[in-house]
Amino acid sequence: MHLPIPYRPEADVVSHRLASLEGVLDWRAAAAAATPWVEAVRRHPPPFWAMESLLREYPISSAEGLALMRLAEALLRVPDAATAIALTADQLGRADFEGTADSTLSRLSSAAIAMSKKFLPEGDHPPGLMAKLGSRTVVAATLRAVQLLGRQFVLGQTIAEAMDEARSAHRRQGALRFSYDMLGEGARTDADALRYLESYTQAIGAIAAGADAARGPEHNDGISIKLSALHPRYEDAQRERVMRELVPRVWQLCELAADAGLNLTIDAEEVDRLELSLDVFEALAARVAAERPQWRGFGLALQAYQTRALELIAHVTAVARRHKLRLMCRLVKGAYWDAEIKRAQELGLPHYPVFTHKHHSDVSYLACARALLSAPDAVYPQFATHNAGTIAAILQMAEAAGAPFELQRLHGMGEGVYREVMKSTTAPVRVYAPVGQHKDLLAYLVRRLLENGANSSFVNQLGDEQVDIGELLMSPLWLEEANPALPLPPALYGPAPARRNSEGIDLAVEPMRAPLLAALETTAVPHVEVFDAASAPKAVAASAAAFRSWRKVPVEARAAMLRQAADALQRELPRFCALLVKEAFKTWGDAVAEVREAVDFLRYYADEAERIMQPVALPGPTGESNELRLTARGPWVCISPWNFPLAIFAGQVAAALATGNTVLAKPAEQTPAIALEAVKLLHAAGVPADALQLLHGPGETVGAALVAAPGVAGVVFTGSTQVARIIHRALAAKDGPIVPLIAETGGINAMLVDSSALPEQVVDAVVQSAFRSAGQRCSALRLLVLHEGIADAVIEMIRGAAGELAAGDPALLSTDVGPVIDAEAADNIRRHLKRLDSEAKRLLAPASSSAEGNLIAPQAYEVPSIDSVTSEIFGPVLQIARWGSGALRDPAEVIDRINALGYGLTLGIQTRIDSRAQALAARAQVGNIYVNRNIIGAVVGVQPFGGEGLSGTGPKAGGPHYLYRFCAEQTVTVNTTAAGGNAALLSAVA
Repeated sequence: MHLPIPYRPEADVVSHRLASLEGVLDWRAAAAAATPWVEAVRRHPPPFWAMESLLREYPISSAEGLALMRLAEALLRVPDAATAIALTADQLGRADFEGTADSTLSRLSSAAIAMSKKFLPEGDHPPGLMAKLGSRTVVAATLRAVQLLGRQFVLGQTIAEAMDEARSAHRRQGALRFSYDMLGEGARTDADALRYLESYTQAIGAIAAGADAARGPEHNDGISIKLSALHPRYEDAQRERVMRELVPRVWQLCELAADAGLNLTIDAEEVDRLELSLDVFEALAARVAAERPQWRGFGLALQAYQTRALELIAHVTAVARRHKLRLMCRLVKGAYWDAEIKRAQELGLPHYPVFTHKHHSDVSYLACARALLSAPDAVYPQFATHNAGTIAAILQMAEAAGAPFELQRLHGMGEGVYREVMKSTTAPVRVYAPVGQHKDLLAYLVRRLLENGANSSFVNQLGDEQVDIGELLMSPLWLEEANPALPLPPALYGPAPARRNSEGIDLAVEPMRAPLLAALETTAVPHVEVFDAASAPKAVAASAAAFRSWRKVPVEARAAMLRQAADALQRELPRFCALLVKEAFKTWGDAVAEVREAVDFLRYYADEAERIMQPVALPGPTGESNELRLTARGPWVCISPWNFPLAIFAGQVAAALATGNTVLAKPAEQTPAIALEAVKLLHAAGVPADALQLLHGPGETVGAALVAAPGVAGVVFTGSTQVARIIHRALAAKDGPIVPLIAETGGINAMLVDSSALPEQVVDAVVQSAFRSAGQRCSALRLLVLHEGIADAVIEMIRGAAGELAAGDPALLSTDVGPVIDAEAADNIRRHLKRLDSEAKRLLAPASSSAEGNLIAPQAYEVPSIDSVTSEIFGPVLQIARWGSGALRDPAEVIDRINALGYGLTLGIQTRIDSRAQALAARAQVGNIYVNRNIIGAVVGVQPFGGEGLSGTGPKAGGPHYLYRFCAEQTVTVNTTAAGGNAALLSAVA
């Protein structure tokens, strides 16, 4: 069977889940059973350092809770004292710990924190000697507190330490079983993956030494593994490679676990990896059936918050029966909720793949539990939950089904509830126990805190006596909501008549990507006639003639044409994606994103034109009216680049047309067919042919002739700084009116990274920013400036991650880096590489010479200083410099050096010190600044794009000020007294 598409109406899915529970569950009885557990926990609350207590005293929604979470996330990995002091001061300084807590112990802790803050510097400045000694003491104490906090969530820093703790827990709490999770998020390099594999292997060996194979996996401890930790490219686009390389690695672990009679569970991950996870799981299940058929410990974690959870259980059950296996299935709520919501919004997907109401996830969990209990021949259910009502409901359904099962909780959480549960049931309980270095727990810890720390969560409300027990145990079956709790991604910018978000595609879902691959087979790149540069004056004259009538078309009608073209482009997304792949060598992900950006430009400028072109009444003396109007200027020359041949082309053209100007569109010489097809859509939407003319040809001839032609009212250009200067000089040399120029050019875009940044996050952002689109973006990362305390480790990780990228045919879904646009571009990049080979330290293998000649693999060099980077290399080439010693100790000095380069397009800042990020952003002379993320992919109306200095003139494309530059301003003053006096004034006096 195939799973359904994950993007379905939430209400429909919930109705189906509720129907599956009819007549199965008596919630009133379950709540009655759970009530004494809750009462007992409230009578005997957990100690102050337990998670439930921490969440009650310092909720994640409070400044104090957020400060503690961020310190826990970052402080342990900071290698230098100066950054540690700055981070501690920044986070503790954002919260008021005095008078915030309730219990005596937490009040003492809060008072200590509040007093400690007095020894910390204010702002991102080094303290004096005495204060510095005090600061170091505060940081040392804070480090110790964070380490103590880590012990609440991590069973042990090594598997031996964890097993010792488990034996102590056995003695204290009775017959607990454990599933050890060797902490490790996704691998970025193959070296990371092999290190995690060795960690898993050693852990299984240690667990096996204390296990009794004859007892079986239900009774022995086990291990949980993450597939993303065992392969650096664990993603759907790399399916063939994953199946070839990852499956054998996991099978090694399966053999060891099977021989020892242990449970090995594959943990659940993000939605876009689900189908790939199932392929890996089924390949392993088939091998288990063939080579270890008696092993009952192979398992999979299932997330109830996914809208496909019930269908997933049916699929897994079918796999078990087909291979005559009994699989262990851990049912969890899910831990990536916020990431799934954001991804769906960013991709413009039709619905969310997860439930947006918490009680909908609760309903789904119960429906999934019922399904698991109904298949005892195929699955052994493991119910992971801290919700007392859910536990009672499971016990009720399990008793009716007569099926074996176990309960699970997370180490450090739910101990009070399970203490009471274990008094009233013989159901086995297993603890999911993280194992690893405290400094490595950060992503795991933060995710768990967010998952269980929400104000609406059971864990958060359990200890809050202001929440009535009846409310706490209210049935989720009675709370169905017809609408999602959040606007759907298409309505991200508000309900109608607000602009509709462009619709995207999840390339990991086969039915959604199938139209793209079909379009590739049927789409031909049309021939475009070259325009005769000598005819430029004639084309401008025709444009000027069309302007006289086009300017009179009401702005609402012009906007309607743009929206009609946007809708047509949205419908034809597969065909335009295919054109972008074939003519511009875009990868599929970049192609989809570009079509969506073009749709957004058309809709955004339609809205903006209607907004700004309404007359504005101005105040004045009695007896006259004053009105400010915006008017069109005339024919505009729009010169667009090949790196965004649809999005930037559409944006320029739409801005000019929306404001009543006519357009002479000169597309890039390399990509005219995409522009031609876009023009056809606009003509079909009602734009007259002479109001929008496509004039294809070389920039040196056609572009230059259009710029020089008399009657041009304005020029908008995106391209190199050198060409922008040529256009600027040509316009300045012309007689007649002064012609405005809007220029968006490139930049030596930098990213500053301090030692508090998360290395994995930095590497992800660097690889995306520097190498996506083969580095052929105006916003692409050119210069990475790393703090010396983490530079070696981050550089090594970048080398490994970049080496995992697949360079090749952009028509293949597996390709990350396609060829650069043409031989001229490739030759120019190779000249730079030859220079860098003699001036800098090469970090990656030399660029390959492919059969096509234009394919250049990602390249990286370590350069001696920021100042040594003097020009933009428009391709997949990254230069790396260090800071933190010598003349560059202060991050503000790094920003000054970046400013001195003269460009100002994009800047990345990677730091966990919030005040530092804000101060550096304010100091930077840069148009677009991104904190703790990549620096590419500006979204229309969300991140208006454009720079300053050598990077452009402004205003920002896709922003609220852009259309003004296409307009002239006109003020009309009417003396109303000239026609009989001011009737309104006379009436008021009377």
